[in-house]
Amino acid sequence: MKISVCGKGGSGKSTIVTLLARAAQKRGLTVLVVDSDESNSGLFRMLGFESPPLSLMELLGGKAALKEKMRNPAVLQQSEITIREIPAPYIQNADGLMLVSIGKVLQSLEGCACPMGVLSREFLKKLRLNKKEIAIVDMEAGVEHFGRGVDEAIDKILIMVEPSFESLATADKIKSLASGMNKKVAAVLNKIPSRKTTKKLVENLKGSIDIAGIIPYDPLVFETNLEGRALNECKAFNAAKKVMDALLQN
Repeated sequence: MKISVCGKGGSGKSTIVTLLARAAQKRGLTVLVVDSDESNSGLFRMLGFESPPLSLMELLGGKAALKEKMRNPAVLQQSEITIREIPAPYIQNADGLMLVSIGKVLQSLEGCACPMGVLSREFLKKLRLNKKEIAIVDMEAGVEHFGRGVDEAIDKILIMVEPSFESLATADKIKSLASGMNKKVAAVLNKIPSRKTTKKLVENLKGSIDIAGIIPYDPLVFETNLEGRALNECKAFNAAKKVMDALLQN
């Protein structure tokens, strides 16, 4: 299964990706986390890696070389890609938890992130998962990845919804765009401080989006992220396990 995690900036996508990856690992699955966010650089720390992998864009020769390859029908030569075919140092691996990065914006005036979007789309389309393998994709903030077609190969789209009007509006837009691609979506309510807040969010969603789970506000998550440490067992993790169980059952 390929699962994407998307939503407005700051809604907790990378945190939930990490928690879901840990939960899947606990279930005995081989987990590939795909960092498709070209601006956020801290996902590798949350997952417990000391350094990020070299990006797949660098594997293709860098951004300039990738732009040249975009003139061809495909930027990747392979018709199919398995996890085992991704060479080190372009993949990090620790006990069945793996991380790849599509590419990052590294300097000012380098141009748009369109090449990374093209690479994300093609990599996810060609990625072939074996039994007991799962891919969890940390998407860029907002909805541009839908315009780029990055979500075409995704099996399930999770929308992070935090307690804010902007987050609800983004979730509604994502639902609409995903429907245009015939993709199933579900919301994960994140950073929830109370039952009252849960009720308000559910009322605002008006039954238009299924709720896959509720992640409570957890001070330990914020402390861990502030200090740049790996995100492990916590109150939020227990809630994320229930989300992963629901995804696997469906």
